[in-house]
Amino acid sequence: MVPRKPVEKVEDVVENAAAKVADALSSHVPGAPGSGTPTVEEVTIPHDPLPPKGEQGTPDTRTPTGAETGAAPTANGQQGAYLTTAQGARLRDTDHSLKAGPRGPVLLQDHHLREKITHFDHERIPERVVHARGTGAHGSFTSYGTAAGLTRAAFLKKDAQTPVFVRFSTVLGSRGSADTVRDTRGFATKFYTDEGTFDLVGNNIPVFFIQDAIKFPDIIHAAKPHPDREIPQAQSAHDTFWDFVSLHTEAQHHTIWNMSDRGIPRSFRTMEGFGVHTFRLINNAGETVLVKFHWKPKLGVHSLTWEEAQLICGVDPDFHRRDLYDAIEAGAYPEWELGLQVFPDTPEETFAGIDLLDPTKIVPEELAEVQPVGRLVLNRTPTNFFAETEQVAFHLGNLPPGIDVTNDPLLQGRLFSYVDTQLTRLAGPNFPQIPINRPHAPVNDMLRDGFHQQAVHAGVAPYRPNSLDGGNPFEAGDAENAFVDVPVRVAEAPKIRANPVSFDDHFSQVRLFWQSMSPVEKEHIIAAYTFELGKCYEQAIKQRQLQCLANVDPLLCEQVAAGLGMPVPEPAQPVTEVTPSPALSQMGQTWPADGRIVGIVIGDEEPDGVASVREALIAAGMVPLIIAPHGGTIGTVTAQRTFATARSVEFDALLLAAAPPPAPDALPARDAKAAAADDVTVDPRVLLMVDEAWRHAKAIGAWGDGASVLDQAGIIGTPGVIATESGPETLDAVERFLGSHRVWQRFSTSMV
Repeated sequence: MVPRKPVEKVEDVVENAAAKVADALSSHVPGAPGSGTPTVEEVTIPHDPLPPKGEQGTPDTRTPTGAETGAAPTANGQQGAYLTTAQGARLRDTDHSLKAGPRGPVLLQDHHLREKITHFDHERIPERVVHARGTGAHGSFTSYGTAAGLTRAAFLKKDAQTPVFVRFSTVLGSRGSADTVRDTRGFATKFYTDEGTFDLVGNNIPVFFIQDAIKFPDIIHAAKPHPDREIPQAQSAHDTFWDFVSLHTEAQHHTIWNMSDRGIPRSFRTMEGFGVHTFRLINNAGETVLVKFHWKPKLGVHSLTWEEAQLICGVDPDFHRRDLYDAIEAGAYPEWELGLQVFPDTPEETFAGIDLLDPTKIVPEELAEVQPVGRLVLNRTPTNFFAETEQVAFHLGNLPPGIDVTNDPLLQGRLFSYVDTQLTRLAGPNFPQIPINRPHAPVNDMLRDGFHQQAVHAGVAPYRPNSLDGGNPFEAGDAENAFVDVPVRVAEAPKIRANPVSFDDHFSQVRLFWQSMSPVEKEHIIAAYTFELGKCYEQAIKQRQLQCLANVDPLLCEQVAAGLGMPVPEPAQPVTEVTPSPALSQMGQTWPADGRIVGIVIGDEEPDGVASVREALIAAGMVPLIIAPHGGTIGTVTAQRTFATARSVEFDALLLAAAPPPAPDALPARDAKAAAADDVTVDPRVLLMVDEAWRHAKAIGAWGDGASVLDQAGIIGTPGVIATESGPETLDAVERFLGSHRVWQRFSTSMV
């Protein structure tokens, strides 16, 4: 077929797109939707597809059996300048179906219509039953070598680098739910090691609701929306959840973590990850240890306030997803250290009296320190969200030589469940051949056929032993670093449905968590329990949960009961004495300010110091956003937000370089945020931003005319509110507060 129009050289397109990416990076304002530069007029000169944006990546171009192809990263994307059918035939028209005359019926022979509609009708696959709302990114893991003596796993040898894909998620909501709901977050990492894929499938909470996988359908059925009305979505503030956890009290430890600030993280970048279970490592000498996996974020563990979380659900339901991708685009790459808690592999499988097979228990870091073993950096976003983030398939049984499972009854059930669920979601057993799931190690598995088989297997004898294929494939031994099923001795015992006696303690570690919190964090936990139980209808369920809280701590129970207007029950069992674990608190340390978002309020003219403050923020690895009365360029700076589009929850700190009067669009009929008293001399939306930032304990700085805004807001002189003579001086003072994330000393507390 001869093209009717000349095809623009792909080199020119790539150069233009690259220039746009460079411009975006130099401005340090993330969010460009594509690599091309759109024009007002429709583009009519054909050209090859644009390259991905600079921060985007794709799965390695490997064959279904793990071989490197050497193809360009874009080889899996669309090709050529012209629209085609799925079989590559070029099309003249995709706007009109084939009809018997302009006003006649559509003809059944319209193969393009049928192909296009059929594919569209089948675009959606079943969403995950849990962890449906997910966000993914590519990166790399570099080993320090400190675990090399503990395991034969090659990816943990010194300086070994391993490509990874990480998927963050919420547990309860559907794919369309909001990011900032109070919920557990998934933290699943796929390591593409040279010895086979390793999936570390964890959460941002180190314990789980249940001890045995047979209870998993129960907790999820209880936590999901009520089946009669399909509400509430993506939250646990309802009767069925609290009915279950107040009756099945092994869930109380996970519940208090969820009621803490850990349930509403500020960002995926400020979220810890935990493997939850205890795993077994084996080294080259055949020696074994038990371990727990921890991800420690470079930026520390920080959270939203409850009001922020609620506001963000409406203002920006994609807040966490946008934060992750904008940070990568801006070059503020999210980082974590992988750490191990290491325990002797004894027959009892306990440590310091704590049963290591109980997934509702932690080992405090003060008893077993977390030893850093490697560094994870996420530096590429998906090129296609569905192909990568939605189709990535994790499985706890994806283990490299040197790592093995234990008899944790929850882990044992997950080994079955993860494979089983992919058979439905991804339409058959060949889901490991989807590009995002393809291993980076040679595959010779004797598995054949099935839905969506993409490999083209040679030979005639997919069985062992065989002679027709020359005996291939051969079994591997220790010299070839074959996977080791650690020969753990199984004690003689009857077959029974029961848990060990050590699993019966449901409250001591809940109390440990409570006693380890700072006074502010305790206030937040009380508020969370009061809010969640206040949403329940049945008084009996509230009363039952109060009884559980009485078994944890009398003060916690008393304060929640007061908020519910209910009597305070006596503990049903002695309250355990515990030693607090400071590592469980999010407060008391300072962290890097990398990637923090700082809003700078200006007026119709560029105030002194704005440009230098903006440059200083960029140099410090932060993202400055100019907030102005209107869009466009003001002086030498460009407004990224306006008073109409900005909201305080987007920023980690607020700087005021001016006291802008009400803008022409500050009309309550046009923008409800503009409603204010008639005598306001500053745009009421700026005052609202300042008020919210102050209530959410964020640092606020001002210089020049901006200081009068603090005075009008009535917050001047309060902790974390700074007014100086210059922009750089103000920024220096605000930066000191950013390291602690918030200015909690601004508010008093009744807790100790």
